[in-house]
Amino acid sequence: MSQSQLPIASVKSGAENLEQMPVMQHLVVLRRYLFKIVGVILFLFFCLLPFRNYTYQLLSDPLRQQLPATSTMIATDVTATFMAPFKLNLFVALMLAMPFIIYQLWSFVRPALYEKERFLAVPLLFGSILLFYLGIAFAYFITLPSILHFFISVSPETVAPMTDINSYLSFCLKLFLVFGLTFEIPIITLILILIGAVSTQSLVEKRRFIVVGCFFIAMFVTPPDAISMIMLAVPMWMLFEVGLLLGKLLEKRKAT
Repeated sequence: MSQSQLPIASVKSGAENLEQMPVMQHLVVLRRYLFKIVGVILFLFFCLLPFRNYTYQLLSDPLRQQLPATSTMIATDVTATFMAPFKLNLFVALMLAMPFIIYQLWSFVRPALYEKERFLAVPLLFGSILLFYLGIAFAYFITLPSILHFFISVSPETVAPMTDINSYLSFCLKLFLVFGLTFEIPIITLILILIGAVSTQSLVEKRRFIVVGCFFIAMFVTPPDAISMIMLAVPMWMLFEVGLLLGKLLEKRKAT
């Protein structure tokens, strides 16, 4: 056997050995990775716990800037003043641990991949993490202030807007997750093209239906106002175009 055939043979033999592993052994390996993930999340959670109130102040800053001078946030439950920062602290720990979580999951599936698949998976993994963080940043710095300004500006003059801290937290976390997942559209589009589920030509032919679908989805996952729907649907459309452009470049590279 020549030296050029050795790496291919070793990769194939590794994949075959992985397929021959019993299911219980796969579960034992997966459990080890899950323990590491939970351990890192708990470590970050307890490290951030002393700053939980400061973290909630940062989250509530866009709302407090929009509220009138006579209004403030309220807590309608006795435990809300503790539970709301506690939940936010857990969410922040999870977000900070996301690169480590992705790396552990990648380490679990890496032995079953060939060298070419590993080469493509690494940039997709790092790209998905970066896009998820960009989605959350877009929601916090751009979308959230615009939505809050709209709702508070249209409130009647006889009504003093006072938001419950738990309700505001749930609203923000939902918004962050929606935009974080929305910004994964280029990665999803590339994966569908790579596995052959769709082609760039079929996506171009169905572009108008996809654009309508973006607005349709945004209508259901955002608050009931036109501003938030547009601020989600338009980025979804733009991100789809980015994924389509990268898919075309990938198809040209495969063709050559």
